[in-house]
Amino acid sequence: MDKYKKLAFNTFIFAIGNFGSKFLVILLTRLYTNNISPADSSTKELLEITANFLLPIFTFSMTEAIIRYGLDNKYDKGQVFTTASVLNGTGLLLMFAFAPLLKLVSFLDFIDGYTILLLIYVCTSAFRSLCSQFVRAKGMVKLFSLDGILATLTLFIFNVVFISHLHWGVKGFMLAVILSDLCSAVFLFIAARLHVHLNIRYYNKWLASSMMKFAVPLIPTVVMWVITGFSDRLFIRYMQSDRVTLGENAAGIYGYATKVPNLISMISSIFFQAWNMSAIMENDSKDRSRFYEKVYRAYEALLLIASACLIAGVQIITPFFVSAKNFGEYGSVYIYTPVLIIASLFMCLDQFLSSIYTATKHTKNSFWTSFAASMVNIVLNFFLIPEWGIQGAAIATFLSYYLCFWARIIDARYYVPFRFNGINSLLNTIALILMCWMIISKPALYILWILALFAFVIWSNYKALLETAKKLLNRR
Repeated sequence: MDKYKKLAFNTFIFAIGNFGSKFLVILLTRLYTNNISPADSSTKELLEITANFLLPIFTFSMTEAIIRYGLDNKYDKGQVFTTASVLNGTGLLLMFAFAPLLKLVSFLDFIDGYTILLLIYVCTSAFRSLCSQFVRAKGMVKLFSLDGILATLTLFIFNVVFISHLHWGVKGFMLAVILSDLCSAVFLFIAARLHVHLNIRYYNKWLASSMMKFAVPLIPTVVMWVITGFSDRLFIRYMQSDRVTLGENAAGIYGYATKVPNLISMISSIFFQAWNMSAIMENDSKDRSRFYEKVYRAYEALLLIASACLIAGVQIITPFFVSAKNFGEYGSVYIYTPVLIIASLFMCLDQFLSSIYTATKHTKNSFWTSFAASMVNIVLNFFLIPEWGIQGAAIATFLSYYLCFWARIIDARYYVPFRFNGINSLLNTIALILMCWMIISKPALYILWILALFAFVIWSNYKALLETAKKLLNRR
């Protein structure tokens, strides 16, 4: 199959598996805002982020290695899966050994009462990631997508039972995720017959060393991205200010302000699952640079137009995600959403560029660019949050992702050179920022200005999408 067609086909399959599940996530967000207070929502968000922080550290980012080595026909799939499983298991045992140290960290006081659930959460998430990514590496994209639907369906059912009916709050949420991930992992293990690839005799020391060398630089990379989101919430929750209102409620509101921007991440994640596979398999092709250029142009155009749509309609869209019926504080969420939409846009572009480092095995570059972004985020949080509160955290997040984007668009093209229109990118960014300012400040005739800027973003990007569509339709 032609590589463009294959990328489009895989994206379509992943879209089928993701859109249904993402719709259920919207319903879950409304369920949480109707049943969990802003303060408890802050605790819930911090527990999620803590789990995402521990996961790459104690699994050695093996999920990334599984994709890279599992798709490469030079490596035996049984050896890849068994070796990754052994390394994963070893790391999780180390996590339990180090778990008591978490209680010594003062700003992790929200973990009290949830420590065991948190550790189990990480284990089931690691098990599911191991199985799902290996299924994708085997090319079983339909099964991977089906699992995405089933996993979210079980997550929704468990949340309704534990939170809506039993009113278990944060503990109910943790239990729902644990049981959903466990069901998903077991389903994939059986349906994909993964036991065939799991045998201690398949363990390969040389492969383990190679996979660790590839994956270890990705650990701080993933951790840095988590820290970016983690520091925002911690600063909002614990900092003091005479100018703005901070604390647990503010942290909870900030968490829900990220829900609409997650639609951008949803579009990206669907595409990236397919793109990451294509980037690895086409790494040695002769027209690799042209392939990257065409795909990047269409991808960037799609994200820019989608971001403009969400910003323009943020006041209409937000109530579908966040209900202010029981907790009136959620009514202000939409004010902080527009800047986070642009932040999500550049996070997705950063992720695209990271695929170059993965495909070419230059994962160290992924580390230093994300490290720089995280440090900028922390410094900006320190100065902006006491002055501008939640909005300061949103601006800090956007600027850190934007810095990472320019670092990677310059650096990554040394390994895969492709043409990039920097002027168009800059003008579109300015247009989106102006749209955000219009939503927040509401100057005279701001709706007309928003529509004009929205039209500019569409006008400057629609050609890239049409060219890609024609390319796919005309290829035989």
